[in-house]
Amino acid sequence: MVIWIVILVLVLVLLWPDRGLYVRWQRRRRLLSRQAIEDALMHLHQRQHERRLASVESVASMLRIGTNDALGLVQRMEAQGLLTATGDGLRLSPDGYHWALQVVRAHRLFERYLADETEVPMEEIHARAHRLEHTLSVADLDRMDAALGHPAFDPQGDPIPTSTGEIPAMTGCSLVDWETARPAQIVHIEDEPPEVYAQIVAAGLGLGMVVTVVEATSTRLVVEADAVEHVLAPVVAANIWVHEAPQAAPGRPVERLTTLTVGEQGRVTALDPMCQGLTRRRFLDLGITPGVLIEPVMQSAFGEPTAYRVRGALIALRREQSDWIWIEAKGKEQ
Repeated sequence: MVIWIVILVLVLVLLWPDRGLYVRWQRRRRLLSRQAIEDALMHLHQRQHERRLASVESVASMLRIGTNDALGLVQRMEAQGLLTATGDGLRLSPDGYHWALQVVRAHRLFERYLADETEVPMEEIHARAHRLEHTLSVADLDRMDAALGHPAFDPQGDPIPTSTGEIPAMTGCSLVDWETARPAQIVHIEDEPPEVYAQIVAAGLGLGMVVTVVEATSTRLVVEADAVEHVLAPVVAANIWVHEAPQAAPGRPVERLTTLTVGEQGRVTALDPMCQGLTRRRFLDLGITPGVLIEPVMQSAFGEPTAYRVRGALIALRREQSDWIWIEAKGKEQ
């Protein structure tokens, strides 16, 4: 009986939730890991981008650890020359900033890969990329970047840092600040918090879409996209960034390829700037370049893909691929 009591006590000491030796060992091991350092670097980078400095308390909240553990992590990172602690908060050093950019680059490249080359749902891409972003070296990232065609933006429109640390400029403003009755193109969708991003995905709104705000109040925005109206709460619309919709010559409106019906023709005006990496390279390899005529000739019984005639050849495109191609409609083939 005594032996069983001793065993029970030992098990409790080892496995007690939050306080057990095993849990504490695991927490200590994680805090010493590359992932903890890189997660903290990402947090500091995000805070500096938002023009507000991180703190020990904000690091603790983000990593879901105690304040003492966060303080220990910050002190180790400061000893490694990755950050500077001041009275105003925590600031990245040049070395810390460079490392943080590499983590940002890895995360956004993985998001680009998951969106273009896998069937992972859009609302799950961010979490999966977060798990993968700590697994590659700088050399691995360079190879991945090249294999993806050096994309400039991730699937949400965030700029992907280059190998030298340059970040493409991002333009636009929040949809809640856009005037009514003026067409706009979605150029960025914030993927956090996940609950808000899931609502945007469920509404079918995505990069490259042209939207028009038809009603704006303090409690809701009514947005039209592809002849469908969507009612969004301001907190949701604030996570959608837009800029001026593409324009063509006067009297010749620009449309997406998906607006053509079988037998109609269109002349390609441009590939959408949000079309990046392998998808853009494939379009160019298929001869989809400005000025070329393109015509839908057959649609699958399931709605997609659609077969298009381009330069005398037939190609099959899914709807989301066709949406990246902007055309001037020419009507029915004569």
